[in-house]
Amino acid sequence: MQKPSPDNPDVTLITPTSPMSTPTHGGRAKCLQRLVRLDLPVPRTVALSFGAVHQIASGYRPDVSGILAEFDPNALLCVRPSSEDPDWGGPGAVLNIGMNDARYSDMCDQIGKAAATEIYYRFVLNYAIDVARLDADAFDEIDGEGHDALVAALELYEEEAEEPFPQEPAVQLAEILRSMARAWEGTTARLLRQAKGAPVDAGLGLVVQEMALGLGSGECGSGVLQLANSFTGLPQVTGRYLSQSQGREALDGGAASIFLEKDPRGPSLEELAPEAFAALKAHAALMRARLREEMQIEFTIENGNLHILDGVRVERSARAALRIVVRLAEDGIITRQDALMRIEPRALSELLHRQVATGAKRDVLGTGIAASPGAATGRIVFSSEAAQASAARGEPCVLVRRETSPEDIRGMHVASAVLTERGGMTSHAAVIGRGLGLPCVVGAASIRFQVKRKSMVAVDGRVFKEGDEITVDGTNGQILAGSVDMIEATLDETFRTFMSWADAERDIGVRANADTPADAKTALHFRAQGIGLCRTEHMFFEAERLTPMREMIFAQNPQDRQAALELVLPMQRADFLELFRIMQGHPVCIRLFDPPLHEFLPTSRAGQRELAEALDIPVSDVTRRIDSLSEYNPMLGMRGVRLGITVPEIYDMQARAIFEATVEAAREGITIVPEIMVPLVSAKREVELVRGRVEAVAAAVRTENSADFTYRLGVMVETPRACLRAGDIAEHTHFLSFGTNDLTQMTYGLSRDDAGRFMSEYVRQGVFSEDPFHILDTEGVGELLRLGVVRGRAARPNVVLSICGEHAAHTESIAFCRAAGFDYVSCSPFRVPVARLAAAQLALADKIV
Repeated sequence: MQKPSPDNPDVTLITPTSPMSTPTHGGRAKCLQRLVRLDLPVPRTVALSFGAVHQIASGYRPDVSGILAEFDPNALLCVRPSSEDPDWGGPGAVLNIGMNDARYSDMCDQIGKAAATEIYYRFVLNYAIDVARLDADAFDEIDGEGHDALVAALELYEEEAEEPFPQEPAVQLAEILRSMARAWEGTTARLLRQAKGAPVDAGLGLVVQEMALGLGSGECGSGVLQLANSFTGLPQVTGRYLSQSQGREALDGGAASIFLEKDPRGPSLEELAPEAFAALKAHAALMRARLREEMQIEFTIENGNLHILDGVRVERSARAALRIVVRLAEDGIITRQDALMRIEPRALSELLHRQVATGAKRDVLGTGIAASPGAATGRIVFSSEAAQASAARGEPCVLVRRETSPEDIRGMHVASAVLTERGGMTSHAAVIGRGLGLPCVVGAASIRFQVKRKSMVAVDGRVFKEGDEITVDGTNGQILAGSVDMIEATLDETFRTFMSWADAERDIGVRANADTPADAKTALHFRAQGIGLCRTEHMFFEAERLTPMREMIFAQNPQDRQAALELVLPMQRADFLELFRIMQGHPVCIRLFDPPLHEFLPTSRAGQRELAEALDIPVSDVTRRIDSLSEYNPMLGMRGVRLGITVPEIYDMQARAIFEATVEAAREGITIVPEIMVPLVSAKREVELVRGRVEAVAAAVRTENSADFTYRLGVMVETPRACLRAGDIAEHTHFLSFGTNDLTQMTYGLSRDDAGRFMSEYVRQGVFSEDPFHILDTEGVGELLRLGVVRGRAARPNVVLSICGEHAAHTESIAFCRAAGFDYVSCSPFRVPVARLAAAQLALADKIV
């Protein structure tokens, strides 16, 4: 290995012009070079490249004599790791290299016996445990302190290692470099790195730096300082300082550590060493401006003199990260575009929901699929009725079900969180949970659900009964015992400013899936550009609507069905009018009735008896009707457009409700062009039949109200055949909205509610790279989408294209939609900001390329 020099790319003295970069020498080495360029008081440093460290791990002996020649012969050294990403970890730093009996004797005279003894003792322990790999417990048992402890440590080293403690600095340094290099390339370290996202061949650099001791006469010590609060992101001098310390001991020093700024709670560095403190603040401000980042300074004070040992990016919460980049942009340090690229879209979810506090103690009962982000605490309930009763008492509750159904909507609306045994990312509980902004964990098969006994059994065997308190962490997919510390959601002016920058850059529309007025208000609050999917069936499960719906199901002829639906008509009209009022002219896309009718009928004997009493018919008639509606596979049976064609009165009523609400909105000064979407279409004739009836209803409403209005008719493309025949279908529609949830289900032949039982094993074994209900399959399902786009646009060039499945907020899906030529995506209201930012970043990335 060559001797270090400013021109040697493998072992180089760090100067302003040394040949080094983060991909070859690691982030710490590159940052130190930047600090040297800023003329900060950085101790002399030699950097070893990834290649040099790999050679050392392979058995090559480094030129330690050449390295040592770069430093003062009397200096002590330290070695620190320098990986490409600090989150990947690495071996711990080794301090005080070069300490031996002779140096100890000299230092006793220079800085005092106590300080010299502490330095030597620390080095012996550090070397013995981390380099020689001797038994740490044996050294923990050393009695005494000061010189006696040092003598005992040296004797124990010789006994355990069967050789005296090495006295030659060259030997010490060579062994330390070899130990750190091999530790990085060990199997355990490699697996831990890969778990954090590091590539298999991730390299490690090392920096050898002259020590600023932090121990001795005069004011000596070490600490860290930063100019921004890691949790809030607000400007604040924060950090700790500890006299007579080295490295980052100040952060572990407890009561012995002191504040940096003057503080009524205790002594401070500002009072103890005002000049050093002022210089620290100035250096930090310079680093912020020139490195274009909030940095934490690691520093040492030696006899009153300040030394900057390192600079690292300030650790930060999601809310702090947002405030930091916005402040950097507003201060002119970075551009708005740069600020947008520095925030992960998924990190916004932490701002929109309550979260379990960082560092909070977690008593994990089990895990499942993190289906809807956020966290909430409540008492366990096992039915929607119990959830409503709990809400009436003002008690937060967690609705626990094997799986939810449309009948659980009312319970979900009042619950604080939802937990289910079954289901995946597109199951009923997951979709509704995300729409409501409700923390939700599904597919929690590790917990045993005993619904009839109203209890559940945790992984470790503990039993939790109805009324016991648990916490659902929908961000991490964990179920926790009891209550935990929470961080509240924050959507302040900083968030709104940041999102306005995103909107200025993105080039694809973002709408929201919103079924209720509350959903619509949330969508508007998050600046959605309209409603891309309003699922009307959720409006039918209120008690006053459920009975007329059931009367309609039991009606014997069209006239009776129509009479029953006339009771629902004014309620539907009021629903749509309220949506139009909230959205104030933004587009609203209303999906006509989709689910099979059996979902509106009771499944229990008690419920069937109540229904028979309400309809004044025998229970036997109720059970016969339920049996007649049963299907082997309801999701592929009489639902969607098939129901609209065979029981057309439902769609007639809904169309009339939409048009009458449109007329009423116009009288209130709200101009709206409603979009009517027909679900589960497979053939153009289905569209022709529905379109004919919708046009007839529109004509009747125009005549009855002496009013004119326009509307748009479209199709929800969610069957493979609809994609293949998109050209035929587009001729009769204004828009095609691809429902990727059902399209994925039908393309794969997978039940989206049941796939969670085996999906993790499929992903683990590489059958699928990701859960296709979570991440859009751009190959298989994507090919159908591309065919649909090409054929739809060929038949009707101005047809509007969108996706409204749960994939819509993912960066990968938005990238696909932009490339394929979609006009907008539509996702759950609470994911709208995530989609807006992802779209902006994709647009910016294209400009950079």
